[in-house]
Formats: sequence, structure tokens, C-alpha cells
Amino acid sequence: MSYYEDILEAKKGQILFLLGNEAIARGAIESGLSMAASYPGTPSSEVGDLFYAIYEKAGMHFEYSVNEKVALEVAFASSTLGLRSMVFMKHVGMNVASDAMMSIAYTGTKGGLVIMTADDPSLHSSQNEQDNRHYADLAHLPLIEPTTPQEAKDFITLAFDISEKYSIPVIFRTTTMISHERGLVQVSPIMDQKRLSNFESGRDLFNSIPQFASRNKKLLQEKMANIKSLESDRFVGVERAEEDEWGAISSGVGYAYLHDVITKYNLSISVLKIGMSNPLPEKSIIKFVREHPRIIIVEELDPYLEEKIRALCELEGVDSIIYGKMNSYFPNDYEFNMDIVRSGVFKAIGKEDPNSFTKGAESPLVAPRTPVLCSGCPHRASFFAVRRALKLAGMEDAKISSDIGCYSLGAYEPYDIGDYMISMGSSIGIASGIPVAASKRTVTFIGDSTFFHSGIPGLINAKMNNAQTTLIILDNRITAMTGQQPNPGSRDLDNLDSKQNISIESVVRGTGIDSVVTVDPFNLGEMLHAVTDSFKVDGPAVIISRRECAILRDAKEKKAGRHVVYTVNTEKCSGCYKCVEDFACPAISIVGGTASIDPDQCDGCGVCSQRYVCPFQAIEVA
Repeated sequence: MSYYEDILEAKKGQILFLLGNEAIARGAIESGLSMAASYPGTPSSEVGDLFYAIYEKAGMHFEYSVNEKVALEVAFASSTLGLRSMVFMKHVGMNVASDAMMSIAYTGTKGGLVIMTADDPSLHSSQNEQDNRHYADLAHLPLIEPTTPQEAKDFITLAFDISEKYSIPVIFRTTTMISHERGLVQVSPIMDQKRLSNFESGRDLFNSIPQFASRNKKLLQEKMANIKSLESDRFVGVERAEEDEWGAISSGVGYAYLHDVITKYNLSISVLKIGMSNPLPEKSIIKFVREHPRIIIVEELDPYLEEKIRALCELEGVDSIIYGKMNSYFPNDYEFNMDIVRSGVFKAIGKEDPNSFTKGAESPLVAPRTPVLCSGCPHRASFFAVRRALKLAGMEDAKISSDIGCYSLGAYEPYDIGDYMISMGSSIGIASGIPVAASKRTVTFIGDSTFFHSGIPGLINAKMNNAQTTLIILDNRITAMTGQQPNPGSRDLDNLDSKQNISIESVVRGTGIDSVVTVDPFNLGEMLHAVTDSFKVDGPAVIISRRECAILRDAKEKKAGRHVVYTVNTEKCSGCYKCVEDFACPAISIVGGTASIDPDQCDGCGVCSQRYVCPFQAIEVA
């Protein structure tokens, strides 16, 4: 059996060493999950990796949807038929899904519906580090936060139970550390999936129109009040110290660091651990605060708990002193670590801290390094050709908008591809707006998965308003950055010409755009001419730069026993360094004044051997 099948087949009481995300997937299956949907996004990706590998054997439905909003709508529809359903995404995916979520909160659900959000403090793979706990307040939905892989598995079962009991979606929040830490997890038996129930017809059930929504808002508030009084205390844990002066309140990964600090330094601090952050367990909090005149609040990102607890203490007339983010005992940015928590706790209790701390990417233990595209990545060839075309056309000052994906690394030197990179699909909208303000043609980059996710509306807008832009769709046939998941253009990876795969060319032409060219970026001459010609088009011009991801290609080549590498003929090498400075493949470096190719890193793509990169043709097959 495969690794994922071992997780599925594990029996009651068996102990597994699981990622937090794997524990969540196992917990969902134990809960009788019938349907799951997602758009892949780190740090939530491994949940989908497991489901994708075992969903048929588990007798459930799983799909990679075109975006997070659609994924939530698919899961919601399944829930209305009484099936336990789940949708999961990274934190910024909630921004996409929130349009549907705000109304689904009003209509309610039938089968349990869990909405997992994986937040990303320190922006390890994201454009921001927003705190999605605020969505629980905005939508009036319960929010559950685990601390360990074991809790992640156990709590998601409770999330389904609460969702089903109160006919309400439940938000399940993790952070990068919770999703990606490994721990021992004891599994429980797998529940039988519920059968499809007869759909309760009636336009007032799941139609969120004003007449029904006004009623549903009151019902939603009643549900949350009942959850507060009957459920929130189930997620509370209290650890008592010998002395009562100091108490600490925490949730999520903050609790794990707090526990380690208290244990390591033998601090007399009682701890209230919160697993349901909305609605808060107010009775437990007030009781705890009354017992401890000094309270430390430890939480990552925003002072979400702190603001609520301060307000609660004001209402209840409790005058305990609170130490948290709002009075600068802990930072508001980046993920926590033990040093940060120790420093804040020591500062609060007046204990001298002999050690300094670092946060985010500022650690002196790690040398700063610019991320690079993989050896053989087709995006590198596309960037190289576009830069050359801009220079030949005298458009070196052209504004370039890019998007979310591996190709966002093009913003770094030497390519400098990307004056703008905001959110999924935003590249085309931005490119449409620049010519209006600057009266110049723009260049736009978007990946194939991102194009299907949210780039199509921007393309239609560009056509409708005759935007003066060259759109380059980087089609590497996969959702690469998040772990090689399929997208609408690559449902059948074994046969990329299959009718199961949606044609990007057909979609583009369907908008009415006539200037559509498909090129192989490894053919630098062809790519160069296509880009140069697109600058002469009146209105939007689309170039589909198609070459499969280097990781996919390498796997196929190795499986077939083929592995070509290139080397530098030192007699021909002039030392111009163009291959290093302009093309910047990580396999190429300067050794002894001439270029040198590391055979262990060389992908064998051969792009560097073309005259456009090496005019002296000093790069040859080894």
C-alpha cells in the first residue's frame, strides 16, 4: 500500500506519525466525510494530496475546483443534501470564497460543513499574512483552532458535529506550523457516511434573498448564542500553577510555545487554553481572569483574543492587568517562536531575559537568499525572451504585471518581470488600467491554473475595453507551486491533448480576441518573434507559452532512462557571463573565470545552448 493508503487503512487505536494536514484529512474521513473540494494552496495543500490519492478507495467524492468560491459552493450543495462536506484553502483563498460564505452563513446547512482556512504567518508562501479569525466575526460563524496534530484530528470531528447539530458552517483555522508540524496521532474508527436525504424543497430554505435573509440573520444569531452557552466550554483546557498571581490565555500554536517556555523556565503561570475562538467561552475566561490579577495573552498575528477579552473584562467589571500585543509585549507580525514568546513573558513578569530574539526572516542563522526558478523551468526562457523583445522594441520601461505562482519569482533579478503582483488573477485587470493612465502598452504574465482560477473575467474586461496589453499565459500544464495538482487544462496528465482538458486557446478565442498564438518557450527565436509581433496589435494580444513543468519533465525523462546534461566548452567560452547574468539558471556558475555547468543540477533542457543565450555556442551536450 502507499503511504496515504496506510493512513486510510489505519485501525482504531493505531498511532501514526502525521502532518497536521494529514491528521485533519484522517479526522474528516473518520467523521463520515462524503465530499471535499479545494483549490490547492500552501499551507493547506497536503489535505488535498491525501484526499486525491485515496478518495475512490474511501468511497467519497473529491475535486480540485477552479477556485475557492466554486469549491465552497460545491461543498455547500452537497451539505444541503445531508452529506458531510468539507472545503479547504489557504488564508487568501477565503477572500475568494467569502462572497458565497457570507450568504451560506445565513441560509445554514444540513449535513455538516467545515470550512478550513490555513493561515500563513511570516508569509512563507503568500503575499500577506492576514488573520482569518476575523472572518468568524464578519460572518457570525463558529471558529475552532487546534494546537497539535492530535487535536487537529479530534477537533475536526467536533466541528462536523457542531455544524450538523446547529445547521451552520464551522470555520476550522490552522496556521503554517500547525498544518506542517508532525506528531503522534491516535486514530479512531471511521464512521459510515450518511446517505443522501430527500431534498427539502421550498424557496425559503436556501435562497438568500432579502425577505428570507432578514429572518435568517436572527436565526444565525440564535445559533451562535446557543453554541456559546452549550459548546464553547468544551474546547477549554486549564493548567493550574501553585501560585495565583499570573495567568496566561492562549490558542493555536501560541499555546505550544507558551507551554514550552513555562516548562523550560519553571514559571508559576496558570494557563487557559482556548480551542474555540468564536464564540469565546466567556464564562471560563471570566472565571480564570478573576482568579488571576495579571493575565498574559499569547496569540499569533492580530490581537484577536486580546481585544475580545479586554472588552469582556470591561463589561464584567474585572480589573486584572492584561499583557499582550496592544501594550507591546508581543509583536503583531510574523509567526511566533519560543524566543519571541519567552521574551514577551519575561518582559511581563519582570524577569531579565539574557537572550535576544529574532522574528520572521531576520534570523542571523539563515543567510538571505533569493529564491530561484528550478533548472529547466520554462518560465525562465519566457522571461529571457520577453526581456530581449522589450529591448529590441525600445520598450524597456514598459510596465509589467504578474500574478500568483512560480513565475512570481520573475520579479527578482536578472529578469525584473513584475512591477505589480497583487492577488490571483489581478494581473490582467491591472494591465488593463495602466495604459489608461500611462498611455503605454503593457505586458502581462499569468499561469494556466491562475488563468482558470480568476483570470478569465480580467481577459473579458481587457477585450471589452480594448486594453493595450500583451498577455502571456505561462502554461506549464500543472498547478506547480502548490505541489503538482491538476487544473482544468490538465485533468488528464497522461494525455494532454485529451478532451477532458479545457483548451486555453478556445477560452481566449471565445472572448472574441483574434490575436492568439501558442509557442514553445524553449524555442527562443519563436518566442521572441511572437512577443515582438504582439506589440503591433491594437488591443489585447495573447501568447500561450506552453511547456510542461520541469519537475514533470524530469520525472518522465528519468523513468524513460534518458538524462541529457550540458557542459561548457572552455575553449569557446569568451567569459561574457551572459549565460549567468542574463539567463541565470542555477546550474550555471562561474568557475576560474569561465562558465561551468553542474551536471547534478542540469536539467538538460538545452535552452542555454542557443545563440540568444550563448552567442559563441560554447555550451554543448556533455
